[in-house]
Amino acid sequence: MPDAKPFDLVVHGATGFTGRLVAEVLLQRCPPGGALRWALSGRSADKLAAVRDAIGAPRDLPLLVADAADPASLRAMAAQTRLVLSTVGPYQQYGSDLVAACAALGVDYTDLCGEPAWMRQMIDAHEAPARASGARIVFSCGFDSIPFDLGVLELQAQFAERFGHPATRVRGRVRRMKGRFSGGTAASLKATLAAAAADPAVLALLRDPFSLVPGFQGPPQPSGTKPMLDEVLGQWCAPFIMAAINTRNVHRSHFLLGHPWGAGFVYDEMVLTGPGTQGEQLAQALAADRSLAADDGPKPGEGPSREEREAGFYDLLFVAHDDQGNRLNLGVKGRRDPGYGSTSRLITEASLCLLDEARGTPGGVWTPASALGRALRPRLEEHADLHFAVEG
Repeated sequence: MPDAKPFDLVVHGATGFTGRLVAEVLLQRCPPGGALRWALSGRSADKLAAVRDAIGAPRDLPLLVADAADPASLRAMAAQTRLVLSTVGPYQQYGSDLVAACAALGVDYTDLCGEPAWMRQMIDAHEAPARASGARIVFSCGFDSIPFDLGVLELQAQFAERFGHPATRVRGRVRRMKGRFSGGTAASLKATLAAAAADPAVLALLRDPFSLVPGFQGPPQPSGTKPMLDEVLGQWCAPFIMAAINTRNVHRSHFLLGHPWGAGFVYDEMVLTGPGTQGEQLAQALAADRSLAADDGPKPGEGPSREEREAGFYDLLFVAHDDQGNRLNLGVKGRRDPGYGSTSRLITEASLCLLDEARGTPGGVWTPASALGRALRPRLEEHADLHFAVEG
């Protein structure tokens, strides 16, 4: 029963930059004393109290001390709540014991993970325990990968309504974007590259578009690793840094939903840079950019000002085709900086949806689209300024 535990939701990592933003959003959405019972968690009681005071939360908002270096403290924290929302990354360094605790205790879990090799390790280790306990483990609930995972799900639903069957091919394209990737994303990328350099098995997972779908191997997928001319759209494209995680989550969603789009489904993501010579030059420049992995890149705990976060946005295009020549476009547009302002709202709504609308989803390791489905869309449009629209 929900009242058997003192909390419905705990924001773990609330003293970090993104964790604090999530706490601010949750304070606005669900003021303490209301129906949702929530708390903040982190490794320092003093820093948690400082965050509580800085965001204007009441002084009686519960604070829980839990540290990745102390698995018993993570288990004790998880045992007190129905859901843990974790912003503590890189998850391959700090997240494994928390996922294990949630899977064992039957506690729901959401995070912002964009680390596919670690996610596969968690699937292998905790799918069966989560199914047995009823824990719903939902990775990648931020900019990676909700706009893409839900974008493909929504486009396929619209395509089937219009043409009577799903699309066999979907292209995901970033049309425009303003904002910075988070320091946590940069740290996760560096940790993943280091892990791949040390372990050939990790490198193999990173190269496999179906690495999050154990036991299934679909058709060859576009690599998206080099600039190319997209002849369908008449524009040049550059590699998209988040494609490595988003494409794998889309394929896992497809798998968990029972392959409704067919075993031959093909999906890729790239950044549109425009037509002609100028578009080609820009695509080449973006492909050569290594700033996210540079030593002087963004650091965990750092982030843009409120004004910069509010000025950010992103505009995505999804293009669906079938073998009969039918085509449908879907635009997905988000307000605010994708890595911070939007992400903090996306994971908040995904977590609330998991608690409220997705109670019928059984235990296991899920993606946002497979766990929450189209029930998440109204929440995103009303509370996260993420909008979906068929464009033709």
